[in-house]
Amino acid sequence: MKTDGGTRTGSTESSGRAAGSITLRELLSALDTSVVELIDAPAGTEIALASVALVDSSDLATETDSQSPLPDLYLHVGIGRAEAVRWFDDVALRPSDHRARAVMSKNAATSTALQAAARRAGVALVAVHPKARWDHVFPLVQRMLDRSRRSTGLGDPDLLATDTDLFGLAQIVAQNAGGMVSIEDAQSHVLAYSASDEAADELRTLSILGREGPRDYLRALQRWGVFDRLRNSDEVIDVPAHRKLGTERRLVVSIRQPSEDATTSARTLGSIWLQQGVAPFADDAEDVLRGASAIAARIISRSLNAPSTEGLLIQRLFGARGGGVDVPSVVSALNLPATGPAAVVGFAVSATETVGGGLTGLGSMLRLQASSFRRDSVATIIGERAYVLLPRFTSAKSVTTWTRQLVEQFEAKRSIALRAAIAIPVPDLGQVAGARVEVDRVLDGTAATFPEGRVTTLAESRTAVLFGEILDLLAEHRELHDPRLDALVDYDDKHASNLQDSAEAYLAAHGDVRAAAAVLQVHPNTLRYRIRRVEEIVGIDLHDASDRMLFELQLALRRRGEADSTHY
Repeated sequence: MKTDGGTRTGSTESSGRAAGSITLRELLSALDTSVVELIDAPAGTEIALASVALVDSSDLATETDSQSPLPDLYLHVGIGRAEAVRWFDDVALRPSDHRARAVMSKNAATSTALQAAARRAGVALVAVHPKARWDHVFPLVQRMLDRSRRSTGLGDPDLLATDTDLFGLAQIVAQNAGGMVSIEDAQSHVLAYSASDEAADELRTLSILGREGPRDYLRALQRWGVFDRLRNSDEVIDVPAHRKLGTERRLVVSIRQPSEDATTSARTLGSIWLQQGVAPFADDAEDVLRGASAIAARIISRSLNAPSTEGLLIQRLFGARGGGVDVPSVVSALNLPATGPAAVVGFAVSATETVGGGLTGLGSMLRLQASSFRRDSVATIIGERAYVLLPRFTSAKSVTTWTRQLVEQFEAKRSIALRAAIAIPVPDLGQVAGARVEVDRVLDGTAATFPEGRVTTLAESRTAVLFGEILDLLAEHRELHDPRLDALVDYDDKHASNLQDSAEAYLAAHGDVRAAAAVLQVHPNTLRYRIRRVEEIVGIDLHDASDRMLFELQLALRRRGEADSTHY
């Protein structure tokens, strides 16, 4: 995946810590002992972490550049103990300032060989709970790094500033209301949480690990009307303990964005859950939660409406948001390779699909999948499409295979029908915006052919793309619409006939009356009569090449207009 963060040679704060970084101690504190456990930190826990990489075995196998600094933090996904030991031994051979500073692994707590190898390399080792989901842990780490960069840019030295960071807000709420806090988005994914104590129940632990809570408890919440009340009100809801299910008492409040006018309801952004710990809730816990809800709404709204600095750079790289892009600056900020070809892949949801909550969740999964394929990949969502940049692709075949597998996986596991277009090769990063235009052309031009051409390129779909763009030009210029076709449509409407369908079948069969009649399931003589009537009504000769070409274009234009109006 891409290295998320800046280089190690950037500016520093007065404390000596690299700007835009977090310390290992801060990271461990934010992730909580439910998720991570520090095994060893040879250089202490004040080491600065400014970049993170999610890697699997294939990434380690291709990591041969010993001249460039490694990302500060590695998340080892599905990497065996022996393989990890060999990697640590290779890291130990690098200059000290080129080594990773910390590694998170699910094998860290159970492998003494792994622990010894990490210590030899001088790398901090953090154990991750075996049940933790990497697609949950990785975004949490990214959010912490992103908050740190924003804080640095604003000149705010406090990483956990209450009004800008959900982790900081969770800690403040826990301190003032008592108990343990988790802040969730509208899809019940945990965004941030406070530290846990020994009273944390299974529901809290599973939520923090990115797992679904006990189904019986979720059904109980549904039965008690908790979810309905969260959607429809700002009240603080008292959810009693359920001894049989092993859950403690909770207070919960929705996070809602007020509507701009009285005609629409407030938008639900998430919820704040407060689990009772060893001590009872504070007397004013409900007031604290109501205030926290308002703050959380501002934070989440800002994050939804304003991409991060990195997100803006990526979107500009793809040609969005105007103003052009300074490629050297983007290369430095995103740690992308400065040279070498690249591939751009665009994804769109098929016209028959709707994705709840927009493309936000889809974009997150695409980023994760792209990162596992190429750890230096970058991805973004622009409008109703998602785009992935794959620097230094190994081969056009591998990119196409990965894209096809990804599309199939989304349909099989998530019931989402995607289309994809690939621009390859892209000579350099300065051409990424042009590549995005190319994949947009392909996605536009092949929308009507779905499921054919589901994963394609401009070269493979040039006919469909160019034909679609010709129809676009015709649609934009009313003077190019042939009014004679209207007479045929009016005749069909008035007489309940299907002369237009007959003409289209005849043209599709290249004038073969018997073949077209078989498709229409009529006698050839019947079709001959219909074609003569079409020629009389429209005033054309379908044996004339020019008339035939013009008529086909006009029919295609009308059919597409009918399809668009049906879709919308």
